[in-house]
Amino acid sequence: MPNSVDKIVQIVSEWNDVTIEPHRFGGREFKIGNVEIGHIHNHGLVDVPFTRRIREQLVAENAAQVHHILPESGWISFYVRSDKDVDQAVWLYRLSYLQKQRNRRRGDRAAFERELNDLALSPDLRAIFA
Repeated sequence: MPNSVDKIVQIVSEWNDVTIEPHRFGGREFKIGNVEIGHIHNHGLVDVPFTRRIREQLVAENAAQVHHILPESGWISFYVRSDKDVDQAVWLYRLSYLQKQRNRRRGDRAAFERELNDLALSPDLRAIFA
């Protein structure tokens, strides 16, 4: 598990404007400025904040689970159990990253759209970002 967690931290840490800080409950937290895009606990639990609408769609598509402690919030949880779960965890962080970057990137809408396309979102999830 630690190797999978380390891979995820390495990938996300390479994104523009992302900083990594210790998370208050253990693990590492990914931020853009003062905005958290998510965190990962050392044992492989991924927690990512979204709007409730996005969270509901991710859960409906079995891309994530409702948050293990805050089920009524927009937060999701995803458990990294093996290396095969790394891509899904990174995909969830990237989706959060783009959601948080949406307002910052209004001037470069074409690049934003390309990145959303690269994530191969379902039509329903894509509509939420439209």
